[in-house]
Amino acid sequence: MSLMPLGPAPATREHAPAPEPASPGWAARCRRRAARLLDRGDREALWLYLLTRISLWGTAYCTRLLFPDRPGAREPAPLLTAFERWDWHHYLHIARDGYFPGPMGSGATYGDNREAFFPGFPMLLRAVHTVVPHWTAAGLLISLVAGAVAVVALGRTARWYTAHAEAGRRTVLFFLVSPCAVFLVAGYTEALFLALALPAWLAALRHHWALAALLTALATTVRVSGLFLAAALAVHLVAATRAGGRLRALPWLALPAAPLLLYGGYLAAHTGDWTAWKHAQERGWYRTFHLPWDAWSATWEAAFGDRHPTGYALMFQAELLAMVVGIVLLCVLARRRLWPEAAYLGLTLAALGTSYWYMSLPRSTLLWWPLWVGLAALSLRRPRVKAVYLCLAGPLTTILAVTFLSGRWAG
Repeated sequence: MSLMPLGPAPATREHAPAPEPASPGWAARCRRRAARLLDRGDREALWLYLLTRISLWGTAYCTRLLFPDRPGAREPAPLLTAFERWDWHHYLHIARDGYFPGPMGSGATYGDNREAFFPGFPMLLRAVHTVVPHWTAAGLLISLVAGAVAVVALGRTARWYTAHAEAGRRTVLFFLVSPCAVFLVAGYTEALFLALALPAWLAALRHHWALAALLTALATTVRVSGLFLAAALAVHLVAATRAGGRLRALPWLALPAAPLLLYGGYLAAHTGDWTAWKHAQERGWYRTFHLPWDAWSATWEAAFGDRHPTGYALMFQAELLAMVVGIVLLCVLARRRLWPEAAYLGLTLAALGTSYWYMSLPRSTLLWWPLWVGLAALSLRRPRVKAVYLCLAGPLTTILAVTFLSGRWAG
């Protein structure tokens, strides 16, 4: 009969057990979790994002020295003041003071047409301000984090379209050095909208309709462009339904309209006007309806006539160029039968191209993800496209950044 040991034999000096491996530290655990969440393409996108953020912050530092707010200033203004331009003040006033100063139903406003700006970004700004006391720093932090989410989603979207890792890297590169890239740094809505819209579109490409509708609804709280994205989702769902029968997802497409109805109801409670946001745009930015050729004519006159100073004329010339790029892109999408993408772009061009004149079209190109994916795909077939684009976009990016950061109108 054998005897079973009741426990491990005492260790001798010669046969000591191997020491247990030390548990990984906090930093190592974070790296492992990040590696599971982010693949190589995602990390490369974030690396490009970091480099371009450093570049734009360097441009902001130099701009405040070269173009001080006061002529002959001996000391530069604080660095963050370079980003306190134009629309930022509307978002700040809404976040700090709200839309209406008077009691409900009084119809009293501040007179700056702030109702034109949707509440998503100001609400988030107010929330972040509770942690970051400086308003401008809070707005820049929102754009910084949202931009990181956006570039990861953009790279993944490009890889879905092309099944090519290099296409993802080039798409992110072309996007980050695009002429209006400074608006991704500033406390504006572009970065936050893309951080919601691009994951929404990626979810739709994978037929995750509930998630796509929810993210699109959140995007609609930031910009009215969310409704254009919702229309693209509807077109995509129709195409997917033909292929695989997904009619049960159809009710989700009503969700993106909820933020607009809620915001309209809030405005109506104060002003009696459900579309006060649209009327504020008409009053403040001449967004009354005009036929497309009339809008082109008015913009052409502003760009090449003697009606405006040269700085404004240059921006109107950029508006015309952006419209031409948008029309060409729309034709390419239609030719390739990419109808959902064409619907999104077509509605955007129709909204911006039927005002008294074009305004904010160059900045809107940041939201045209088919443009950046298409350029990247074209550069893979024709390598010289990359060099041509970078050589043309680099100077324009710097000029627009300096224009905005120095307080001049940059669209």
